[in-house]
Amino acid sequence: MSDQFAQMADIPKEFLKEGTLFINRCTKPDKREFIKISQAVGIGFLVMGVIGFLVKLIHIPINNILVGAA
Repeated sequence: MSDQFAQMADIPKEFLKEGTLFINRCTKPDKREFIKISQAVGIGFLVMGVIGFLVKLIHIPINNILVGAA
């Protein structure tokens, strides 16, 4: 029984240890890297917006044809 309790108590300790190691290995991006990431995210937003717009543009007339203008 105490062995199980010891194993359960080790889980948060291991998590904190691994978390601090991970945080210590992380670095802040420099200016060039930040700009690259921002451009990639912006292009992704733009592409997804265009795809959504095109799907909506095609969906509305098809929906009107199928349902009919009541």
